[in-house]
Amino acid sequence: MRRSNQHIMASSHNYVLGVLVFAIIQLKGIAGSHEHLQQLKSLHFSLFQHETINKTGYIIVDGIKGGAGVSQTTTPFGTLFAFQDPLTVAANRSSKLVGISEGTTVTSSLDGLRSISIAKLTLRLKNHKGSLSVVGVTDNVKSSNLPVVGGTEDFLFVQGYVTSSPVDLTGLTVVYKIQFHLYWPPYATPSS
Repeated sequence: MRRSNQHIMASSHNYVLGVLVFAIIQLKGIAGSHEHLQQLKSLHFSLFQHETINKTGYIIVDGIKGGAGVSQTTTPFGTLFAFQDPLTVAANRSSKLVGISEGTTVTSSLDGLRSISIAKLTLRLKNHKGSLSVVGVTDNVKSSNLPVVGGTEDFLFVQGYVTSSPVDLTGLTVVYKIQFHLYWPPYATPSS
């Protein structure tokens, strides 16, 4: 009986050792694939979106009554909002215009602070031009990451995300900082 227990323990020890070796090999493969990401061509920059109520952004359909009201940071649940906002190089609206953000949002939280957003960002930068499409959930008072789901011209096949962060939520025009984190896969490179 004692010999049988030793045999079982030795077999289970070999099994555990085999699983550990397999896990190490898998982790090494994952680490190797991460090194590949560092070799991708990338572009990181920030722009500023200026949205003026009833000038560049409009409520198309009012949301439900009884929830959050309309303010610089909230709209009622279910509100459909459309926008075509300028993108500039600085938070000051009179800074250089380098793009347009156009799209729509639907308020998706009862507190009126979050929306499902669909946007096309058309950019005319010094070395890159084209558009990016983003889809995701934006928070009106906190930073939000939205995945890039498509691109055109110099941004064809691009992957990555944008981070939208509030800068100034007072007055008629609200300002958001849009940080771009773009990566081109090996089979597609920027034209410049």
